[in-house]
This record gives sequence, structure tokens and C-alpha cells, in this order.
Amino acid sequence: MSGFWQWFWLVVEIFLFLMYLMILFQIIGDLFRDKALGGLAKALWMLVLVIAPFLGALVYLIARGRGMSERAGEALREHQAAADHYIRTVAGTSPAQEIATAQELLTAGAITPDEFARLKAQALAGR
Repeated sequence: MSGFWQWFWLVVEIFLFLMYLMILFQIIGDLFRDKALGGLAKALWMLVLVIAPFLGALVYLIARGRGMSERAGEALREHQAAADHYIRTVAGTSPAQEIATAQELLTAGAITPDEFARLKAQALAGR
């Protein structure tokens, strides 16, 4: 029976240690994400986290916890905006836009009616 409890407490200890590491990495990420905090303050927080890791993490979460969620939300919004911008820049045009462009080329005399028909068929087929 003692073997079971040894394994149980080992699993609990591993879980708590991994939870602490996740919190610590969140704190370190937040430290470097914060643009308002100066370099000296960041270095001091890191020193506190190295010297007294559990107490430093607890104090950081109490003192700057609300700001952590705000900075994480801001970083998420910036990342989403950048992803949306990238998608818009690389996304293809719609078939209607391709046909309109081909019609402009036909009107300008840059392509023949046969080429316009081919471009229109490709646009409608979705390539």
C-alpha cells in the first residue's frame, strides 16, 4: 500500500512543479512583453524570481496580475490583426473581381475576346 501513496504523491509533486513552471514562464513572458516597464525594473523582477522563486511569483501575480491579462489580450489582438492583414494580402481575388479585371483588359484592347472568354471560364471554374 505504501507504494501506491508514494506514486500518488510523486504525481502530485510533478503536477505542482509543472504548474509552477507554467506560471513562471507566463510571468517571464509578461515581463518582456510590458513596454511600460523599464529595463532595470525587469532585471530586478528577474533577480527576485531567481532568488525567491515562489515568493517572487506570488508577489508578481498579486502586484501585476491584472496588467498581465490586459497585456496578454493586447498581444492577442495585435497578433490577430497581423494574421488578418497577412491573409488579406495573400488571399486570391474573387471570381467576380477576376472577370471585372479581364473585362477592363478587353475594353482597353489588351486582350482578345477569345482570351477574355478563357479568363472568364478559368475564374468561374475556380482554377
